[in-house]
Amino acid sequence: MHNSLPSKSEMVEGQQTIFFQIANGTARQPCSLKTKFQTQQQASRYLRQNWNRIEKMTRDCLARQCFENGQINLVMV
Repeated sequence: MHNSLPSKSEMVEGQQTIFFQIANGTARQPCSLKTKFQTQQQASRYLRQNWNRIEKMTRDCLARQCFENGQINLVMV
């Protein structure tokens, strides 16, 4: 288990946002997930561990065309 403190570059005040893309036919759709985590490493781990659920929510937004500046933005509650 990794017990060291996060590096200065990992630790940023407030919530972390992870950016990713999802296939939309032959195109790629930019997406983001705003999390409650303090480090990018924690946020990335959450994205990987919950990918099936996040992908479903993203595809639902894609079907409803819920874009903000051409991007799908999800927020972790």
